[in-house]
Amino acid sequence: MSRQHQFKVREENILAMAEQLLLESGDGDITLDSLAEQLDLAKGTLYKHFSSKDELYLRIIIRYEEQLFDINRIDDCPSAGVARMIFQQLFNPQKAMLLNQIEERLAASATGLNRLFGDLYDIRRQRMKRLIDIISAYLQDERSSLSTRDYLSSIWAMGQGGAGLLNSSFYQRYLGRRDTLRYAFVQQMLDLPSHYPAVDEVLDEDMQDLVEPIDRVSEEHRNTNY
Repeated sequence: MSRQHQFKVREENILAMAEQLLLESGDGDITLDSLAEQLDLAKGTLYKHFSSKDELYLRIIIRYEEQLFDINRIDDCPSAGVARMIFQQLFNPQKAMLLNQIEERLAASATGLNRLFGDLYDIRRQRMKRLIDIISAYLQDERSSLSTRDYLSSIWAMGQGGAGLLNSSFYQRYLGRRDTLRYAFVQQMLDLPSHYPAVDEVLDEDMQDLVEPIDRVSEEHRNTNY
């Protein structure tokens, strides 16, 4: 195994362990000492991979975004793609909500992370374009007059609200089986377009309106020096 490959493997192990410790902590923070101890590494070794704890956290978020993007790139039927979009938020609600909280915190207070934030937003824009394609194709299949914009917003609202509900220790006492609730959320979102039948030929006119700003911001990002 080459040194470069060893470095990448060790880095992936650090990110995976740091994410696990974050989820176990429950408060969105860990110490580098505890991370080094769990990995049986010298603390100085961590700094060969990350210049600060904030950078480590942002790299965890980027890694998560890349995983979501890879899942959305699966090329099968649009309905399966829509279901995966919702399950991504509902399958591990603690993770989705915790990483979102950490990202908001870093965006508001961290310094020196502009380049990494640029990388994160670029991956997210690519995923957004893929989601728009999936949603538009599903609406076409369902011959629905519901716009891509409104359907995407509804999916996000269901995903965010469902994640909050599934992650709440109070409401979990009354939910019963969480898997049946997840299924109910997904089924509701898959059924939603049928409530907006198209009278004439289905034309998703707002799809390009959604894509163009993503392309424009992506071009601005590529021309920006961080």
